[in-house]
Amino acid sequence: MNAIGFGSRRALLKASVAVIALATTGGALAACGESAPAKPEPVAATPDANPVVATKYGPVKGKFEDGVATFKGVRYGADTSTTRFQPPKPPTPWTEPADALAYANSAPQLPAGDGGGLFSSWRQKPPLPTSEDCLFLNVWTPAVDDKKRPVLVWFHGGGFATGSGSSYAYDGVRLAKRGDVVIVTTNHRLNQFGYLNLANYGEQFADSGAVGALDMVASLEWVRDNIAAFGGDPANVMVFGESGGGSKVCTLLAMDKAKGLFHRAVIQSGPRVMHATKEASAQAADEVVKRLGLTKASIADILTKPIADIQAAADGNVVAGSGPVVTGVSITRHPFEPDGPPQSADVPLLIGSNRTEGTALDGPRDPTLFDLTWETLPAAMKKQFKGKDPTKIIALYRKNYPNIEAPELYFMAGADGRFMRGSVTIADRKSAQGAAPVFFYHLDWATPVMGGKRYVPHALDIGMVFDNVAKSESMSGTGPEAQAIADQMSESWLAFARTGTPSNPKVGVWPAYTAAQRSMMVFRTTPGVEVDIRAAERAATA
Repeated sequence: MNAIGFGSRRALLKASVAVIALATTGGALAACGESAPAKPEPVAATPDANPVVATKYGPVKGKFEDGVATFKGVRYGADTSTTRFQPPKPPTPWTEPADALAYANSAPQLPAGDGGGLFSSWRQKPPLPTSEDCLFLNVWTPAVDDKKRPVLVWFHGGGFATGSGSSYAYDGVRLAKRGDVVIVTTNHRLNQFGYLNLANYGEQFADSGAVGALDMVASLEWVRDNIAAFGGDPANVMVFGESGGGSKVCTLLAMDKAKGLFHRAVIQSGPRVMHATKEASAQAADEVVKRLGLTKASIADILTKPIADIQAAADGNVVAGSGPVVTGVSITRHPFEPDGPPQSADVPLLIGSNRTEGTALDGPRDPTLFDLTWETLPAAMKKQFKGKDPTKIIALYRKNYPNIEAPELYFMAGADGRFMRGSVTIADRKSAQGAAPVFFYHLDWATPVMGGKRYVPHALDIGMVFDNVAKSESMSGTGPEAQAIADQMSESWLAFARTGTPSNPKVGVWPAYTAAQRSMMVFRTTPGVEVDIRAAERAATA
């Protein structure tokens, strides 16, 4: 989040091949009572043929998009209405090719905002249906062959409450082609259906505060067992995510059940140092149970309550189902408190954030923040930083960044105190383990959309990492500067996926991060490495 030229910058502002491939995990079909037959040779087909791949559970039929084989809506788990508040189960195997031609159901959720219009070009219109039958994933691969490409598994944002792997922002065609890699996005349980802590109501609910995370583990197990049949390497898997997706990566880094299922990790604007406690989450669940008219004696009825009833009972209860709980069963510790998780000590990490995240978060909820003046800023800052002297914070930023604007200062300070500081904490604790390298990034390219008043918003990095500028008109515009940032970020993520280091010709040598030398790659028109960006500001806003 470097702040060079803040005020002035804003002012300037197929042919294809059908293949039937078999999963390479010995006994994939034997698990269904069959022995695995020999793998057939690729079969030449007409350009409009559909690729078919045999997975552990049954064959799936995809299609080609711009020369990339795509498989959308691939089932990796059973209908979760049959396992509500309980760990996921594998799907029932099938024998005939199942269509994997379109995105499948999203998890049950309430409508979410669109970042004040920033996310509009990414949205499915109309929205995809939601259902407890939501354990599906999507695969993009340059070819269904034996090449063993790096695999990049994306966990979507929306906190732990909303979203899906089916956003146009996450379309994997361009990134798969650009890097010759396999892209996977997933759907999994969210909100109360993924994280309501009902452990006090009986043994069957002992892990209910973690089942959404267990869905993610199940999706990674599917990748381990099946991705070789799609041309991917199960021994080279990178998990990555933004916002809530970054927090999901934090969660997986500290889970015993996820150990060994991935080999690199990226946390984008989603530093989750701690989970909800058992005590706070149990109290919130008690309130939901009470609103449903249930007791410990009648709790079994929650398994058949309509989705809408549970959503209504949780309305306004910000803790109930807000995210993973340290249940002591599947989740035994906080992600990065008090230290880095030993489960993933050997996994290289890439982490960072954007300079003014809140212009896509706080700003849409309170548009008056975009019109702050030097006269109205102190009151807004006092509300944002309770218990602190806002005049001292304002003076620090104005001294260090003379061209900064009043709204920009508000959003920048908020991002420093939340996203930047949390990311530095995680990077410090990860690097202290000394077992795998850490790399830190900072996005500081201001989007020209909406007159430039959104500066460097939350989620701007998504279109860049996926090389999806053409699908990100509402977020970044589609100009050559946006594409230049996409070139930098997508090449860095691809290099990290391949080798465990993000250095590449688009940005040059990217040194590893240590607490003693906090090297940070700054993405802007001319990228470069800086040291310990805004240390004083992070301390002032802590």
